[in-house]
Amino acid sequence: MNIEQIEEQGQLVLAAEECSPELFYVLHKFSAFEERIVRTLIAHGPVLLRGGRGSGKSTLMREAANRLNGKESTAFGIYLSLRYLPLLRESGPTYERFFCQLLTETINAALVDQGIDDINFPSVEHGGELQRALSNLANMVNKRIVLLFDDAAHLGRESASTEFFDLFRSISSRNVSCKASIYPGVTNFGKRFDVYNDATVIDVSREEGAEALAQFFSSVMEARYPTLPAKFTSSLRKNEVAAFLGKAVLGNMRAFVFACNKLSQFESSIGLPELTKCLIELCAGYFWPLLEEVQPKLGRYEPLVEPSKSLAVAIFKVCGDARSPSVIIHRDFCQHYAKPLEILEYAGFILKREASRALKKGGRGPRYAVNLANLLETTPGARLTQDLFSKWLETDRDDVAEIQRSSGAFEGIEMPSLLENRDLGILDSPVSAIAKSPAYPYGLTPKRLEVLESAGYKTIGDVVDASDAELTALPWIKEATLPKIRAVLAQAIWM
Repeated sequence: MNIEQIEEQGQLVLAAEECSPELFYVLHKFSAFEERIVRTLIAHGPVLLRGGRGSGKSTLMREAANRLNGKESTAFGIYLSLRYLPLLRESGPTYERFFCQLLTETINAALVDQGIDDINFPSVEHGGELQRALSNLANMVNKRIVLLFDDAAHLGRESASTEFFDLFRSISSRNVSCKASIYPGVTNFGKRFDVYNDATVIDVSREEGAEALAQFFSSVMEARYPTLPAKFTSSLRKNEVAAFLGKAVLGNMRAFVFACNKLSQFESSIGLPELTKCLIELCAGYFWPLLEEVQPKLGRYEPLVEPSKSLAVAIFKVCGDARSPSVIIHRDFCQHYAKPLEILEYAGFILKREASRALKKGGRGPRYAVNLANLLETTPGARLTQDLFSKWLETDRDDVAEIQRSSGAFEGIEMPSLLENRDLGILDSPVSAIAKSPAYPYGLTPKRLEVLESAGYKTIGDVVDASDAELTALPWIKEATLPKIRAVLAQAIWM
């Protein structure tokens, strides 16, 4: 694969789940902090990997599975993405049977991939049988079993989370280690699972120091965008731009790729005016549309997106006036607006850096870093100067804005009533909702939407339920384009 092909694929591949094995090693790089996470995923013991959208959870889990199945490994790793609609719709014994069937098929495929053709993992129907079968498998292969469950728990899908964590606890044993990725805001782990005693929780958030960010994101830029640094003007150094963009998106890899895509579109040289345009477009074309995209996926928490937007506006107004990329929010506000703040953290607007810190006028609260795209939008002048570039890149931790208990920043932001027994609204949304747009940059074209609607596929749920054979039988939808359609559907339904 030449440089042009690598750069083209690097711009298109946004999720580790969609990355081919050969391209995975070319595009993905790991910092020292992430290497420690991978080693924890490989080691014995249950682990929950927590982070927002695009923070790198899937990449870390896939890398752990790859290393577990290396030639010198003494463990057998099984990576399983739980992006399956029945796991969202079913509960009780039906959920358990489907989960067991899915894991059985994945394990048997992994055994074939490892050249272990003389062992067949049996079909089971509940957690007790699954636990015994996994222990027997560990004895037969003479290796420790490590199960890596990706996309295991989401904000707003509490019923499915309860079912999963009951199984997570049931199948864990001396020979079987379970790992799972979850999102901020997941609080319902079932009656049997104690998150603080039954697992180690690791937050996926990259270091905010300029040197660490420069080292990591420079290597990512070299891998995905090898020709981009040549466009930078003499006043901008590659390491500084990479570190600045990494800090701008709070270390979020998916947002970093979007930012680099924007920069790649400039035909002329790239200086501070182009970086300004990039951040403003990132704000309007990535962060705000992401809240619109996530709203119909939140189930009973769907009404909380509106107060989340209002909180974001208020937070960035305070930070913009102070020209500070982080803020301490009084803990009373954090308790009252807990879920909206978690939604903002999921979407990459803010990122909790410290759990508790003293405010100047009394009280304590967590310190949040804010993304620089939205911050620039609310900063007087909305223009990135050399002084602002240096200040935001090298900001001292004492330079922090504050929202105190007496502050009127959140005045008038009310918490609405939650919806009870609310199914995912996205499933009933029209197919046109996944047209190519800022919310779905790789969405479906008007022609394919017309074909689907003419064939009777009116809602997103209808298309997801259709088989591959049914979809490829339609005009303009062939086997080569089907994976892209499935990827858009996955983006629409899953967090």
